[in-house]
Amino acid sequence: MKENRHKLKILTVVLMGPLVATIDASIVNVALPDMASKLSVGIDTIQWVVTSYLIVISALILIFGRIGDLIGKCTVFHRGFMIFSFGSLLCALSTTIQFLIISRIIQAIGAAMIMSSNQGIIAETFLPSERGKALGLSGSTVAIGTMLGPPIGGFLVQFFNWESIFIINIPIGIIAFIAGIKILPKDNKNGHLKDLDLAGSFLFMISIICIFWALSSGEKLGWSNIYIISSFIIAVLCIIVFYLVEKSLKQPLMEFSMFQNKLFNVSLLCAFISFTVIFCHNIIYPFYLQYLIKISPAKSGLFMVVFPIFAGIFAPLSGYISDKIGGEIPTFLGLSSTVIGLVIMSSLNSSSTYFHIILGVAILGIGNGLFQSPNNSLIMSLSSKDKLGIAGSINALVRNVGMVFGTAFSVVLLYNRMSSKIGYKVTNFISSRPDVFIYAMKFVYLTAAAFCILAIILSFSRLIFTKRQTI
Repeated sequence: MKENRHKLKILTVVLMGPLVATIDASIVNVALPDMASKLSVGIDTIQWVVTSYLIVISALILIFGRIGDLIGKCTVFHRGFMIFSFGSLLCALSTTIQFLIISRIIQAIGAAMIMSSNQGIIAETFLPSERGKALGLSGSTVAIGTMLGPPIGGFLVQFFNWESIFIINIPIGIIAFIAGIKILPKDNKNGHLKDLDLAGSFLFMISIICIFWALSSGEKLGWSNIYIISSFIIAVLCIIVFYLVEKSLKQPLMEFSMFQNKLFNVSLLCAFISFTVIFCHNIIYPFYLQYLIKISPAKSGLFMVVFPIFAGIFAPLSGYISDKIGGEIPTFLGLSSTVIGLVIMSSLNSSSTYFHIILGVAILGIGNGLFQSPNNSLIMSLSSKDKLGIAGSINALVRNVGMVFGTAFSVVLLYNRMSSKIGYKVTNFISSRPDVFIYAMKFVYLTAAAFCILAIILSFSRLIFTKRQTI
């Protein structure tokens, strides 16, 4: 009984990581239109407030996962909160888009430290038969953070200013840092930072930064631009050299042997697709609410609560079910619900009813809640105990890469279809032609749905393969 109480205390501290990260992400999303207006930039520029944050996390999360395996996950976890809080303070003090993006990068360093460690700590603390439920609670925390962010952010933006949305991170981060020192178990690791694969770390960072900078800037600069082409070439070369370097090391940054497990690979690919399509929705949805149907930031914040409410209800339920019957069926149902939600969202227009909007977002939330916890549990259960840290980091990396790709892809596709519809290149919302935005938005949602069908096929094949193994 005492051991269970101690586990719950550890879980409570660990869950503060996804809580603060998701509050921050969802607050920023609802504030993007106001930020774009106050800083006098378009959607293609303001997306860097989101994209720069996700790129840095993606570039660093694997490295911090390895550092956690060397010196201790708990050490990396609670120190990440201090850096995250400092970055939040700088964001609140920003007066230009350039300084805001730099501040978000600092914030992202702390977030990468937090995200690289939380799943590993949960996996080490709880037995395999308990992980689904614990990860389900983690999924609920993500939903709660996402649920709290929009209404709080909408209220702060409407009655104060967008800078205030970053201030609330600071006390949460400080409390989490202190709680981490007092409650989290002391790390008992014999590794040293000198054992970190510096060459692999550098190559990995460069490849991630180059490829996602190119994806995010291609629409604005032009896909034939020399800088865009050069970035893709550098990224590919770095990935090739990274693979060769890692295969030759005894203590590599990434254990490529983990990818010999087909179920592990399928689970990661499904996670990537899931987060890609959800972030296609996340980046466009607030602009639809505020630009097209003309509702206030505070009211749009309430609309954005619908997704996390339903995700939060279904995440612990699916986690509990996955502990009993496995994660294959819940993930399949979750992805199927996501496709239905995306199709419903594709039918929105400037005269859509509130019920129509809420129905589509609610089904998306149900799908996300059903999918995430069982899929995370599957990934962690397919990893040996000495590789839980790196497995959690790879999972978090794939999640963040999906977020970056979804954000960049949706903006590129949106502007491409808008330009095609109107007959000339556009890089912002055209108030006199709402039909152009509706046409492009519909195309983005249907493309995301088609992409998610691929994940359904993969998930179904995983279900069949697992059933054959049990026969």
